[in-house]
Amino acid sequence: MNSPNGTKRRLVILNQAANYLTIGFANAFNRRFDSVTLMTGGVHVQGAPLDSDIEICRINRWHQRPVSKKALSYLLALSAMWWLLMTRYRRHEVLFVSVPPMGYLLNLVLPHRFSMVIWDVYPDVFKIKGMRERHPLFRAWAWLNRRSFRRAWRIFTISEPMAELLSKYVDRYRLCVHPIWSIFQANERVENADNPFVKAHNLAGKFVVQYSGNIGLTHNVEALIDVAERLKDESDILFQIIGRGPRKPLVERIVRERGLSNVHFLPFQPDDMFPYSLSAADLGVVILHDSVSRGSVPSKAFNLMSFGIPALYIAALDSELARYAREFGHARCFEAHDLERISQFIRELASDRARQQAMAERAETAAGHFRLDNADRFVDSYFQETPAAACAGITAPD
Repeated sequence: MNSPNGTKRRLVILNQAANYLTIGFANAFNRRFDSVTLMTGGVHVQGAPLDSDIEICRINRWHQRPVSKKALSYLLALSAMWWLLMTRYRRHEVLFVSVPPMGYLLNLVLPHRFSMVIWDVYPDVFKIKGMRERHPLFRAWAWLNRRSFRRAWRIFTISEPMAELLSKYVDRYRLCVHPIWSIFQANERVENADNPFVKAHNLAGKFVVQYSGNIGLTHNVEALIDVAERLKDESDILFQIIGRGPRKPLVERIVRERGLSNVHFLPFQPDDMFPYSLSAADLGVVILHDSVSRGSVPSKAFNLMSFGIPALYIAALDSELARYAREFGHARCFEAHDLERISQFIRELASDRARQQAMAERAETAAGHFRLDNADRFVDSYFQETPAAACAGITAPD
């Protein structure tokens, strides 16, 4: 698609750690731009592959741990992005997605038409570490946000609570709210009798309460351990924690100290095993610390929906997760301190097959709102002439 002056329109997408969502954006924009380049340190393909005609520009890889190496990888990526945009991609439009988290601030020093997809709100995420808004780093980043967002062509986010949170940095009418999508585009859940993961871990006959994902600062997995302790005498209920992260050693130590045999830990599963491990869950768990749950929606929530798996959300009651639970009925949302009610919910669900089935059906219905074609909604908004036209009346699904 040519610009009004007849020149070709070229887009470069920035994400140091590209995943299935980045691929979805790239493929959707590739249908509307003359060329699309993905600038990244690595592409993790799950689901649909990246279009073959999309150029990949390699930069340094992202590192999760230790913190010093992670910070250095961010700085190197920022430097590489700035240099490449100033040289090789000087005439491209830019879409920033996710990592490094401060990457969208590059639009303060670059001349490009610059847009961003925001699904983790910084500096607000730092509140999980006890940082207050008067902290110099918080105040500096907030000031930079206001300047950066003012210069942006389009600012996308994925929920109304996130838009409300971001509105302290930019006028609300400039925020385009669109839902994202699951890795899986159909219910591919595997029955226990045919599931090698179930057989390998002796899960037959168990009601599996599964947390699968990062065990980091924003994921209060300790709350799930407290629930497991309350249900340790329920022999048919097993808590399974799959993943990695800086808090995993702490959580493992708590389980050992309390002698909880009903909690099992596993590493992240390979991509070819992931559909089987996800299928093994009778109840999927999504946890977010209260201080950030209004500004985040983990992708695991959509994957659970797509497989028709009932969910337990441990998050603030004004979060987007809580809204999904109320509107779709596939999940229950509790605050982290409400341990007794969480325990009672799990106990009752484990003994009620009809309720499990009803919630599973509602989960699959909910998944219909979070399909890959949602990426086209971002593209449609991008090509509107004004922010007001791009974002007017466009919100996450009712």
